[in-house]
Amino acid sequence: MNAPQPAAPPSLEVSGLAYAYPDGHQALFGVELTVARGERVALLGPNGAGKTTLVLHLNGILTPGAGSVRVGGLPLTRATTAEVRRRVGIVFQDPDDQLFMPTVREDVAFGPANAGLRGADLEARVARALERVGMAGFAERPPHHLSFGQRRRVAVATVLAMEPEILVLDEPSANLDPAARRELADILRSLDLTLLMVTHDLPYALELCPRSVILSEGVIAADAPTRELLSDAELLSRHRLELPFGFDPSVPVPR
Repeated sequence: MNAPQPAAPPSLEVSGLAYAYPDGHQALFGVELTVARGERVALLGPNGAGKTTLVLHLNGILTPGAGSVRVGGLPLTRATTAEVRRRVGIVFQDPDDQLFMPTVREDVAFGPANAGLRGADLEARVARALERVGMAGFAERPPHHLSFGQRRRVAVATVLAMEPEILVLDEPSANLDPAARRELADILRSLDLTLLMVTHDLPYALELCPRSVILSEGVIAADAPTRELLSDAELLSRHRLELPFGFDPSVPVPR
């Protein structure tokens, strides 16, 4: 009889994470967060709550003052930073912070090429990433000739080309028109990845993430199914989160 296989480790384990900036401002106070493989989680909270600080710890841009980060069971250390950065891809709020090459193809190829991929393997990786975001026909276009929504999709492709385990998105719906917002949601739902989405767009969180976490004043203040969390008006008010006027989180979101 075959022995049972050990369970795969969570995609993300943050344990006791604390951080103070050089000016002495304490941004995180012992954050505990576990995200399972394939889970989609929204990270909510008011401005100044520590959301960006937390995200910048996930691939070693910031170093914890205390606590630890593990990605797919791999502890984040100086020796593992390069591998953790491959596993954790961050899509910034402004795609122009991520797109800087003359063509879309060169932007998407940049990361894998720097990691040593060459020739047909590199071209296949680029083509696959662009196909996943619906931008396969735009490889030779200059990014600055694209619409904002198209640039955001290309920014996602630059991260997907690294074949990450975790996709972290900072305000992915910001500045998108309704059609681009829906198109991006369809793309994100189709990805077989662990997703952590930082957003103030509570309806988008409900549409895409079954689970939500509120980070407030540097600690996890709530962790619950998104619909349950958004139905708690007192909780939202206490942490300066607001639903759009007339939005009812109990009504299923159309897709």
